[in-house]
Amino acid sequence: MKIWIVTVAFFLLLPNLVDAQIGNLLDRARDRIGLGESEVAAGLKEALEKGADYASETLSETDGYYMSPYKILLPDEAQTVVSRLSSVPAFRNLEDDLIKRINRAAELAAAKAKPIFRDAIRGMTVRDAKDILLGEDDAATRYLHRTTNEQLFAEFLPVIRESLEEVNAVKVWEEASTAYNRLPMVSPIDTRLDEHVTNRGLEGLFSMIEKEEMKIRTDVSARTTDRLRKVFAEQDDR
Repeated sequence: MKIWIVTVAFFLLLPNLVDAQIGNLLDRARDRIGLGESEVAAGLKEALEKGADYASETLSETDGYYMSPYKILLPDEAQTVVSRLSSVPAFRNLEDDLIKRINRAAELAAAKAKPIFRDAIRGMTVRDAKDILLGEDDAATRYLHRTTNEQLFAEFLPVIRESLEEVNAVKVWEEASTAYNRLPMVSPIDTRLDEHVTNRGLEGLFSMIEKEEMKIRTDVSARTTDRLRKVFAEQDDR
């Protein structure tokens, strides 16, 4: 009977013990590295801003997407069109031409991400910072994705549309899809490139931010300020 009572008591107290343990860990972190909660949050914001700025600036350069691992390829439906029209002289280089154009559009749009990222980072709370500091290796990136992805999509989509027009991708695609839809025995397609390019462009941005976060977490030399070195010293020993 005593054993049963002790067992029940243990499981009733377990959540409190876990919370206390996490709290003690955070207290020890602040004591050891000499930083208050607001300074820890400032360090995390600095790290996120560093990664977000780098991603936005790098991908907005010419060939930032096109010659990188984040190169945007055509959607499956467009690939079907390309394959069917490959034997038509006027569309022989359609795939390469379209891929280059949609990546140019994404590069033009990538610069628009920086102010949106910065607004989200400024809104980070102390609780957010604690969770990120002691979280998984991509915790900061996941926070940024959660707080900015919807707004980024809404902001990116019209920019991508404008950019696709600017690089003549829309004209090229409309000519190709019209020619395809005139072929006998094919199901007409009405694929929109803008949403595809927007989604893939954002995936590239967040992937690059995640890599930068990983560098700061695992490579001391990537912590280029005293604040970054102090804040991430705790997660090194967790």
